[in-house]
Amino acid sequence: EDFKIIVSLREIIMSTCRKIFTVITIIWMVVIFAYSAQPGPESTEDSIWAGMLFGRIFVPDFEEWSHEEQLEFAKGIDHPVRKAAHATEYAILGFFATFAWNKSKNKGYKRFLVPWLFASIYAATDEIHQLFVPGRHGSIWDVLLDSSGAVLGVLAALFIVRIGSKRKEQACAADSKCKINT
Repeated sequence: EDFKIIVSLREIIMSTCRKIFTVITIIWMVVIFAYSAQPGPESTEDSIWAGMLFGRIFVPDFEEWSHEEQLEFAKGIDHPVRKAAHATEYAILGFFATFAWNKSKNKGYKRFLVPWLFASIYAATDEIHQLFVPGRHGSIWDVLLDSSGAVLGVLAALFIVRIGSKRKEQACAADSKCKINT
């Protein structure tokens, strides 16, 4: 009797968590869409700002450089900053999508494949969207980079799920009534 209540409570909590992560996933997709909708010059401005921030954090004496030197540095790392942003935003999407999709009945490759495909398909539609934004272009290479980022996010989420499962197994080891659904 007590065990059934605990299992029901666990299912309610898991269902609520999936709903929360579904909402977070949708919000993150809107954020990605908003950044992709920025015209080219505005997007470049954001990248240069990120390059300047990178310089302030990681380059010794960056603040002592002239503004022109700082700007040249930021422009020089614009391409890697943009590509890192692509991979990171889709790693985050893959991470959230994994927790939105994660159910105890989802086993094996589906735990990985579904959230990864979801994020990868969204990456492709995002690049198509950019074809219609002034000063932007779509790129199959960016889809591949985004998909690679999604792989990392999905794997990170599955790693966390696995750690939780191991802890649950250890906690249940002493309890004969305990049943594990991972």
